[in-house]
Amino acid sequence: NKTVVTEFILLGFGNGLELDSFLFLIFLSIYIAIITGNIFIIVLRVVNQHLHTPMYFFLGNLACLEICYYSNILPRTLLSYLDGEKNISVNECFTQYYFFGCLAAAECYLLAVMSYDRYLAVCKPLRYPSRMNGKLCLQLGAVSWISGILSNSILTFLISNLDFCGPNEMEHFFCDSFPMIKLSCSDTHVIEHFFCDITPILDLVCSDTYIFKLLVFIATLIIILIPFILIAASYIQIIHTILQMPSAEGRRKAFFTCNAHLVVVTLFYCTTGLVHLKAKSSLLAKSRKLMALSYTVVTPMLNPIIYTLRNKEVNHALKK
Repeated sequence: NKTVVTEFILLGFGNGLELDSFLFLIFLSIYIAIITGNIFIIVLRVVNQHLHTPMYFFLGNLACLEICYYSNILPRTLLSYLDGEKNISVNECFTQYYFFGCLAAAECYLLAVMSYDRYLAVCKPLRYPSRMNGKLCLQLGAVSWISGILSNSILTFLISNLDFCGPNEMEHFFCDSFPMIKLSCSDTHVIEHFFCDITPILDLVCSDTYIFKLLVFIATLIIILIPFILIAASYIQIIHTILQMPSAEGRRKAFFTCNAHLVVVTLFYCTTGLVHLKAKSSLLAKSRKLMALSYTVVTPMLNPIIYTLRNKEVNHALKK
């Protein structure tokens, strides 16, 4: 006797013709800036031989990832503000979440790979050319993308087994895991039995009706936390090496090779971590929505600026 939900309503940031028109222009301008900035980095890296280095190979991957990342979210948002239609089918919502989650997880792993590249450049400069060769770069880049796809496939499988019977209004501007889980009317027994059957160690907690949310939270934690630990370990070694350098000029140059990546990592993890790791806290849904806006919109827009501003190699390549 359940009424099955066939579509969700993405509430976004408000209603009203004037507000929708204003938001459409703002998001369209940001979208154009993100696409232009990241394509600029990709083209500059391809046409200039001096930028055919591991650092710019990974930066090109990051730019490509963010173009896909943002294009998965914004066109649907722009369309909703253009025609006022905020409905999205359940299948379309799952598809959007799947690609969003894959790209977000891949970015976490890619940032960890880039930190390892900076670790070798600063801490092992003599071995850097031989260790960070073209083959290893391709392998690390492929691992980042594949890891993102595989890790989010698990989360998508879990959420796709939920029942949705109402309400269907989602306090978000795109489909994300916890806003969808919040709308579910499922008792999660299907998921619980699945995990209890294959993992006897969970028998003691299998009666807990919150096991599903716990498993999703743990999976999200792993996706965010493992790359963060790798990044932190790399920068601990980098800082230790920089502090041991005898000259101030050497320390300045070493730090300059890492500062752009460090700023990007800080922006990404400060916003992503607060949204996902605090998802079950007392944070209001609207606050989470604004923070999600910062890492899905603001960070991709700032990354090209951060990596090109005061970057002598990029400025020299641009002049040529």
